[in-house]
Amino acid sequence: MDELTGFQRDLLFVVCGLDDPNGLDVKAELEDYYQSSINHGRLYPNLDTLVDDGLVEKGRADDRTNRYALTDTGERMVERRRDWQDRYVDG
Repeated sequence: MDELTGFQRDLLFVVCGLDDPNGLDVKAELEDYYQSSINHGRLYPNLDTLVDDGLVEKGRADDRTNRYALTDTGERMVERRRDWQDRYVDG
């Protein structure tokens, strides 16, 4: 997890928390959290990096829309991060 940027880590958590999200679903969640606009030039290259790193799977929902899901490796990474955070932050 230490090799990821904070934004990429947030992407992992959003993909983990949504049911089979597309890119616009992820974008909307992050914009709500950050309280600012996320442009496509930031979102999709970072999602592609997570796909290339084997943390996220990208599949086709239709001809124009991709769906994202965590891989087993991505899920383990999120779980390890949550366990680590829980040691320092009360529930």
